[in-house]
Amino acid sequence: MDCKNCGTILNENFNYCPDCGARIIRNRLTFKNLSHYVTEHYFDLDNTFLRTFIHLFTKPELVIDGYISGIRKKYLNPINYLGIALTLSGLLYFLMQKVFVLEEMDMDVFNQGVNPVFYEKIMPVIYDFSSLVFILFIPIFGIAGWLTFNKKGYLFSEYLVVMLYTLAQFSILSFLISLIVLTLDPQNYVMMSTIMLPIMFVFSVYVMQRINKLSMGQVLLRTCLFMILALIGYFGLIMAFYAILFATGTITLEDLKPVKN
Repeated sequence: MDCKNCGTILNENFNYCPDCGARIIRNRLTFKNLSHYVTEHYFDLDNTFLRTFIHLFTKPELVIDGYISGIRKKYLNPINYLGIALTLSGLLYFLMQKVFVLEEMDMDVFNQGVNPVFYEKIMPVIYDFSSLVFILFIPIFGIAGWLTFNKKGYLFSEYLVVMLYTLAQFSILSFLISLIVLTLDPQNYVMMSTIMLPIMFVFSVYVMQRINKLSMGQVLLRTCLFMILALIGYFGLIMAFYAILFATGTITLEDLKPVKN
């Protein structure tokens, strides 16, 4: 018998390949086997996903610093964790388009009298490119954190790992909260999304502080600097997004004119 992943010759009693570590699969992919795999890997209380999710709240320094220092089996790696976050985000936008009634949402949360046509034009773009925009936040927050919260002297590439875990964690949490709000109170979904933005900044600072363990004075100063740099990058990205919409003719200045009550 050969390993299906690396081709190494295996003994019949092997459960894992001694060369690449892959699990030996002997059964065909039936619905029963597939459901068992999903349950074992994502809903077992001792699996790496739940352990990663819980510990990124309670002790994020163990997850992130551990991965950077070489611990790669105890927790889900940041790329896979980001993949789960993006999948859930895509599922959420699919449900918003196909299941939930968008007309029930209050888009103009600040009562600025924004033209409804404006939202009708940009929402499909947001659905299509939400994952790309989210990924672009990772280097923006990474640069801000690397320049302000870096007592341990991480390389920039290592600080990207910090933000991969942090923003993926926040995205997964947002998915759970969004489903609840969309189910119970869809009119306030946009308001909830607006409130979640400062929470994302606060959670990022919390994770970086747990990793670097700075004094209170250092935390306050570096938090202000981090917020400034991150907001510059955030609004720069938003401005670039709208510039592209104007350049492609997706929206016009006429769409921005407020509606008179």
